[in-house]
Amino acid sequence: MASGQQSAGRPVVAAKAVATPWLTISVVLIALFMAVLDSFIVVVADPSIEADLHASAGDVQWVLAGYQLGYAVFIITATRLADRYGRKRILLLGVALFTLSSVACALSPNAESLIAARVLQGLGAALMVPQVFAYVTVLVPAAGRHSVYGVLGTVMGTATISGQLIGGLLIGADLPSAAGWRLVFWVNVPIGIVLFLLAVRYLPETGSAATRKPDVPGVLVLSAALFLLVLPLIQGQQAGWPGWVWACFAGSAAAFGSFVAIERGLERRGGDPLVPLTLFEQRSFSLGIVLVLALYALIYSYYLALSVTMQQGLDLSPLGAGLVYAPAAAAFFVFSMVASRTIPKHGRRVLEIGAVILASGYLATGLLLVSGPRITPLLVVPTLVLQSVGGGLVITPALNTVLSRVEPASAGVASGVLSTAQQCGGALGVAVVGAVFFGSFHPAAVGRVAAAGHAFAVASFGTFVLAVIAGIVVFLLPKQPVARA
Repeated sequence: MASGQQSAGRPVVAAKAVATPWLTISVVLIALFMAVLDSFIVVVADPSIEADLHASAGDVQWVLAGYQLGYAVFIITATRLADRYGRKRILLLGVALFTLSSVACALSPNAESLIAARVLQGLGAALMVPQVFAYVTVLVPAAGRHSVYGVLGTVMGTATISGQLIGGLLIGADLPSAAGWRLVFWVNVPIGIVLFLLAVRYLPETGSAATRKPDVPGVLVLSAALFLLVLPLIQGQQAGWPGWVWACFAGSAAAFGSFVAIERGLERRGGDPLVPLTLFEQRSFSLGIVLVLALYALIYSYYLALSVTMQQGLDLSPLGAGLVYAPAAAAFFVFSMVASRTIPKHGRRVLEIGAVILASGYLATGLLLVSGPRITPLLVVPTLVLQSVGGGLVITPALNTVLSRVEPASAGVASGVLSTAQQCGGALGVAVVGAVFFGSFHPAAVGRVAAAGHAFAVASFGTFVLAVIAGIVVFLLPKQPVARA
């Protein structure tokens, strides 16, 4: 395991490892799995939360969106805090905040307190996730990085695809000490406690050797820009896209412009910008942002549409809805492992094949549902599996393929930017595809099953468009990832 020399008041800078420290990497991967899982596990619990807390549809949407908001707005700032104060210290703070806020979620007496606790959960996730990628870059030698990236991508993908299945199983278990949906939050508590203890014992402290003055103006302006972008994406659909939504978008654009000006000025003065703008000069990184936006826009929106279809359209229980995902989750896991083993040899070709299969799966679902059969769980399972085969090949390695071309010194902030794109993409997908889905879901007119089938077909076509965009970007990426020492 890498270690460094202690200096008073400064983070320890780890020396380069000579072998992959799998124990250390396994610890940080637990944090990654927990953070990604909580983005999706709540989707299947929404109807139960709505009924138990007498929440409105808007409240339920904010239970999902509050996590995204806290996550997206703070994650880049968290990467620089870790550079300055040490990655272990910031990760431990994130684990503690995430675990305590999970307790608050589980004990929430009403929707308002649950939403507030979810925002805090998002902040905890923002503190944890960037450190995972940074630890891989700092501790793993270049020769072993492909293998670790493959495992990391599989963990992310498995957490993404299995969230609904795990949530359904937990709610369906109906344990005596758990009140239905609250178990999806209680499950984080023992995991968080164990993770905290393991991190204290097995994680070395790493950070930047330089401890320059924090870019406070950059932090404030970027946080405002992200807030003004994500908030209307989350709330605009339900509010009917009023004038304030477009004012927020305009304000966000202006804030992003100001942020670029601040960062350029800081670079000219020899300062330490929050986000080095040179990152965006790398074609692979800029394309990677678009790819991540498109992929996570379709993932978030599609699983929300599928959950509503199964539970409100077909009247399945949370457990029943979760089991619909089981074959797809298994396929995703298998082909994530295939991707991790084939990417080092075949590079972009693996992502190209995955992108084509992924788009074909969404198109097949839409065409199947408009061709006449009434929607049933068994009807959509084969096309869900097809989507997961493609998803395992392209979604799992997407972040890692982009990050493999980033200089190690910029890995933390680069992962923060891409993780922010994940959350913004999710909010964008829910806003756009969600509007299409709910705008097409009219059970009072044609009955629940027919309405659900029609709306899910429309959502499938919408996500097909996003998958095509992602596929185009994949074909523009460099053919082979570059591993840097």
